[in-house]
Amino acid sequence: MLYEHEQWLNDIDSVLTVVPELEELCGKTVLITGAAGLICSAVVDVFFRYNDKHDCEIKILAAGRSLDRMRARFGNMIDRADFEFVGYDAVKPVNIIKEHADYIIHGAANSFPSLVMKEPVETMLGNFIGMKTLLDYAKETQSKRVLYISSSEVYGRKENENQDPYGENEYGYIDLLNPRNSYSVSKRAAETLCVSYAAEYGVDSVIVRPGHIYGPTASLKDSRVSSAWVYDAARGRDIVMKSDGSQKRSYCYCLDCASAIIKVLLRGKSSLAYNISNPSSIISIKEMAELLTKFSGTSLNFELPTDAEKKGFTPMNNSSLESDSLLGLGWKGCFDAAAGFEHTLRLTRDNLCDNTKWR
Repeated sequence: MLYEHEQWLNDIDSVLTVVPELEELCGKTVLITGAAGLICSAVVDVFFRYNDKHDCEIKILAAGRSLDRMRARFGNMIDRADFEFVGYDAVKPVNIIKEHADYIIHGAANSFPSLVMKEPVETMLGNFIGMKTLLDYAKETQSKRVLYISSSEVYGRKENENQDPYGENEYGYIDLLNPRNSYSVSKRAAETLCVSYAAEYGVDSVIVRPGHIYGPTASLKDSRVSSAWVYDAARGRDIVMKSDGSQKRSYCYCLDCASAIIKVLLRGKSSLAYNISNPSSIISIKEMAELLTKFSGTSLNFELPTDAEKKGFTPMNNSSLESDSLLGLGWKGCFDAAAGFEHTLRLTRDNLCDNTKWR
């Protein structure tokens, strides 16, 4: 199990130094949707570790569709007193959550490109209705704050694309008639819904926009290259690139992303959005692939993409993100691209045979 791995625990201890504010959550209850996923399962492990080290008693309501997947991800950790599974389906507009949560972290969404292309309707409904359900819940139960995990894809494509990172108020073009953009368009709409609930009903919320998050918490079904290539490299397979790899991305290790989420949850300003980007980890897709082949001893090959694969590509050549607002809250990344991908590869290799069922 990942939580038992010494490297993983050491990495968590590193990010704990960035969020001393965690003490404020002692005795509080946090509802986390998508709790078995790439980003939010890392957040859960950070809470576990903080509870273990400080006897803090942060209560985790882990929301998801499958108890089996939760058990496969967390093992016997789901039997802990500080963990409770909550059945939750983002596409169902019925609020089935009965317990009070002081804070809500909403990370449930279709995010794999292949799944977005297969289920654009469910992607849109899940993003918008799922957000509305939780905002209604927060309004009715008077939760302190909702944090929405949005996406860098809300920015769209700049008219004159250059190498400058996107700031939080810099929006570009999104083709509304492309079903691949069901993800980015509904993420935009959910963000507006958050600030609308704040304006009309006083529901306090903050928004984070992660870049390209990677780590050993990724699912085997994750078709994003930063996840799929890690699994290829961990199995000793060569990496196959289907572009020139010049696209620039804000890659971020999942635990750095988790600490950023916690920092914004507790220090972010209401109704504002914060990019999650580690300045020391903005690299091209090709540079990311070269790191993985270097650490795994595999090779990098090139192939032309199929038409179906092209349709799933993120339509942004440069989706790097400016992080001044996040850094201004006192956050910093603990893992540059080299360290993050090396640790991810090592942890994935060690964990691959143990937990294949949930992946």
